[in-house]
Amino acid sequence: MTDKQSKIQQIILGTLCVGVTIVSPLAFSSCGSHNHDDHENETKEHTVGHADNQTKETEEGSKAGAIHMEPEDAQRYGVAVVDIQRGVFKEAVKTAAEILPSSTDMATASASTSGVVQLAQGITQGSSVKAGQMIARIKGSGISGGDANAAGKAALDNAKRELDRVTPLLEDGLITKKEYNDALAAYNSAKAAYSPQAASGVVTAPRSGVITSIPAGEGAFVNTGDPVALISGSGRLTLRALLPVKHASLLPMLSGVVITPHGSEGTSIDLSQFGGKLLSSTSAASTEAPGYIPVYYSFDNSAPVVAGSAAEVFLLGGNRQGVISVPVEALSEQLGEKFVYVKTGEHEYEKRHVSTGASNGMDVEVLTGLQPGEKVVVKGTSFVRLAEQSTVVPEGHSHSH
Repeated sequence: MTDKQSKIQQIILGTLCVGVTIVSPLAFSSCGSHNHDDHENETKEHTVGHADNQTKETEEGSKAGAIHMEPEDAQRYGVAVVDIQRGVFKEAVKTAAEILPSSTDMATASASTSGVVQLAQGITQGSSVKAGQMIARIKGSGISGGDANAAGKAALDNAKRELDRVTPLLEDGLITKKEYNDALAAYNSAKAAYSPQAASGVVTAPRSGVITSIPAGEGAFVNTGDPVALISGSGRLTLRALLPVKHASLLPMLSGVVITPHGSEGTSIDLSQFGGKLLSSTSAASTEAPGYIPVYYSFDNSAPVVAGSAAEVFLLGGNRQGVISVPVEALSEQLGEKFVYVKTGEHEYEKRHVSTGASNGMDVEVLTGLQPGEKVVVKGTSFVRLAEQSTVVPEGHSHSH
């Protein structure tokens, strides 16, 4: 066979192999069929392998909705966990209360004379003052009835002149002793009625402290002795709580107070840390608030609360044993349900639904959802929640192939 004939035969055979789809496969079993089958097998193996990898990755990533957080990130954001154990839980009753200045720590700046109040510069409710500092000045001029201080000064001057006139006459025997005594009595009476301090109209602070109230505002008329300002010292405050009568059995067991001041974003304060002390309580209901028993509790003014403000309090009672509880800040509320975050590994956390019972303002009883020995996040809960909501796929875990 010539070279030309050989090339023509190769072209014909190649054309037939390309058109294998329309020719019986038995006639051309040697035309590259082995390579085609191998390619189909490789494609099938790759598809099955990819599906297996996806199944494996899904199983690994679905361990109870594991939340990934590196230990160094947890440390940086202040995430702290504690081992949950059964222990003592303080019973408590939640009620309303108000913060009052201690009665032994209050002073009143009174009007030294009758007249119109003119507050000193910078004097407002909440101002700090020192003992003897001027709070206001009382102006008696320009009001109906005239200026009593001016009249008193005139009466004193007149009595003084009369006494000076009769004194030498008595020595010369020109007047009787009774006439002299009458003049002296008039002078002493006028002197007692007139006070230089009253004449000045200055009202000063009787003690150092904070002005908690100004009953007589700028321009108000006051009589002598009326209160112009109330001043609280920096010593103690008093909490007045109203305990519902149905919880009267708690009174003999009262052991402390946990307070949540309004506007403090839920931050609770144990007043035992500020020298808290029960002042008094009675089993009799208040006449001012029927159905409630007033409870008074004293504590240091260094506590982060403001006199005159309202608050929610937990009146602490007796102890209950064998209770699983977590700090209030460990709870995360979502759509009305309560959750905690349990650390399940060095890098992993689990969101756990729990049902709760009683609360004492600092700790909350957990009825279901936790077992002793589990590690629960008690600080940095918000950061673990952010990690839960993150949609970032960890490095080295990608579905791209």
